[in-house]
Amino acid sequence: MRKKDILKETVKHVDITSYDSTPIIDSMRGMSFTSREIASAADIFLRMLSDKDCTVMLTLAGSTSAGGCMQVYADLVKCNMVDAVVATGASIVDMDFFEALGFKHYKGSSHADDKKLRELYIDRIYDTYIDEEELQVCDHTVEEIAGSLEPRPYSSRAFIHEMGRYLLDNARKKDSLVQTCYEKGVPVFCPAFTDSSAGFGLVKHQWDNPDRHLSIDSVRDFLELSRIKMEAGSSGLFMVGGGVPKNFVQDTVICAEVLGRQVPMHKYAVQVTVADVRDGACSGSTLKEASSWGKVETAYEQMVYAEATTVVPLIASYLYHNFDWKNRAPRNWSGIFS
Repeated sequence: MRKKDILKETVKHVDITSYDSTPIIDSMRGMSFTSREIASAADIFLRMLSDKDCTVMLTLAGSTSAGGCMQVYADLVKCNMVDAVVATGASIVDMDFFEALGFKHYKGSSHADDKKLRELYIDRIYDTYIDEEELQVCDHTVEEIAGSLEPRPYSSRAFIHEMGRYLLDNARKKDSLVQTCYEKGVPVFCPAFTDSSAGFGLVKHQWDNPDRHLSIDSVRDFLELSRIKMEAGSSGLFMVGGGVPKNFVQDTVICAEVLGRQVPMHKYAVQVTVADVRDGACSGSTLKEASSWGKVETAYEQMVYAEATTVVPLIASYLYHNFDWKNRAPRNWSGIFS
């Protein structure tokens, strides 16, 4: 088979504005097991949005953006329901920025012949495909952006800000998360930024410019995100998956303490995950466990053990249709770094 025979049916991103999940969430509120947890998570998210003093932080890990939730996250930002984003590099670069450049993710099969896919330069994410040749265009676009900037250390937040600026004139898809965050003043942090297409582009940039090149300062990321926490005071977390983004945003409370500033623990917290807690993994550690570290309050917390693409669109649609998001004041946390 040829590549074009395989890459023919694109993944379609769910539109939370096109349906109202309120009857489903309301029904789940009276049920048990995961259904009741999902309704509780929606209620906590609604509570944090209704708290006028609360800064809402979204964390993303895993491949839900490639799997159809990409527009969900952009819409949450567009509708003033997210004030800062902490994500894996793959979520921001390989998936969102990649599609902003005009490329697509394709429906595939988890039972595919991976050797054949490799021969055709097709990358697989479970049952989703990416054209590796297009992904390398994304790599080189990152290199191009790096080459246009002053050669000095940048936080990932500062570099992603420049990616958003680049998309203003060059995007083939105008409503990406990266561009929306740039336009709304919502900072995006990728603490493991080089573990993505950005890494390849930045390595090429440094290889070609050994004496004058930019670098990514992950310590500055930690300081900048901690500054947001220190200035925000009250905060709430909506965490899709776990891993580095989850731990990174929670650690801001401890970082502030190390810097001599006492700040409140994250007041609200929801995590959607399929990870098991028994192996002590960060992705599966409960929010109650995080409380023992002084990171998260337990009055308004909810673990939801479910695959995120089945849950997040329901919660997000519920918020879109039940919260007065048009009148929620934007925080513009990007502005403190200008």
